[in-house]
Amino acid sequence: MIGRLNHIAIAVPDLDQAAALYRGLGVPVSPPKDMPEHGVTVIFIDLPNTKIELLHPLGDGSPIAGFLEKNPSGGIHHLCFEVDDIESAAEKLKDEGIRVLGDGRAKIGAHGKPVLFAHPKDFQGALVEFEQSS
Repeated sequence: MIGRLNHIAIAVPDLDQAAALYRGLGVPVSPPKDMPEHGVTVIFIDLPNTKIELLHPLGDGSPIAGFLEKNPSGGIHHLCFEVDDIESAAEKLKDEGIRVLGDGRAKIGAHGKPVLFAHPKDFQGALVEFEQSS
C-alpha cells in the first residue's frame, strides 16, 4: 500500500528565513503557495530523492500555529507517503484500525492531488500523510 516517501514537512516560524537557508545551500525552492483549506502556506524544497515541505500558519485556527506554540523554533510536522489509490488506502487504514483524521475523506493537497492524514497515535507518534501518486 505505501509507496515512496513524497516529502517530509517541517513547520517553521519564519517561512522566508527557512526558504533562504535552502536557497543558500543551492537547492531549488518553490514560491510560497497559500492553502487556505488546510490553514497553511507551503514552500517545497526539491531534493534528488524527495522533497521538504516548509509549513507556515495561514489564517485563524491554523493547525501549524498550535504546533509552533508548542515548538517555537519549528520542527518536523509530518511524513508523506505516496499511494496508488487514496480511497483504497483509506479503506485499508480503517481495516487495520488506523484512524483517518477529519471526516475520513481525502482533500486536495498542495500538489493538486488527493491526500489524507492518519492519527499520530496509530503511527508511533508520527503524523503521516498519504498522497495519491497519480
